[in-house]
Amino acid sequence: LDGPNPDNLAANAEVPAADRFAGRRVRVLVAEDNVVNQKVAGLMLQRLGLRPDFAANGHEAVEMVTMAPYDLIFMDCQMPQMDGYEAAREIRRREGSGRRAAIVAMTAEAMAGSRENCLAAGMDDYIAKPVKPSDLLGKLERWAPHEQEVHLPEQPAPPPSR
Repeated sequence: LDGPNPDNLAANAEVPAADRFAGRRVRVLVAEDNVVNQKVAGLMLQRLGLRPDFAANGHEAVEMVTMAPYDLIFMDCQMPQMDGYEAAREIRRREGSGRRAAIVAMTAEAMAGSRENCLAAGMDDYIAKPVKPSDLLGKLERWAPHEQEVHLPEQPAPPPSR
């Protein structure tokens, strides 16, 4: 997602297994300050059948998580006002021992220890920028909740006709 050409958004958003998550109730938040990166991530997720929400910085992400129960958060690590590391720590603090959203770091940092820093901040996983559609799909398959099978109660047999 780092610095794509806006003219190539459609090409960058080609995702295998289109509509893989259509009909599933998966709430996704993308915390990303770069508008072009937001659009690219949004297109990738929409092609999978998801409708993500967006936060432009860590403060917004923390507030949005407080207001709605997200299943999965894609968190940029370098954002103004509050970076992704601090936002992840604050989200974890506010969650307490209750419901826990999966947080996947999105970062262009290629330095040794970047993944460990993300995990130490309370994130669950890490994805390198530029994000590839197949990598995004893999993280969704790993971290998005799987719908429970719904078993409808059996209907009583109709009374015998006379």
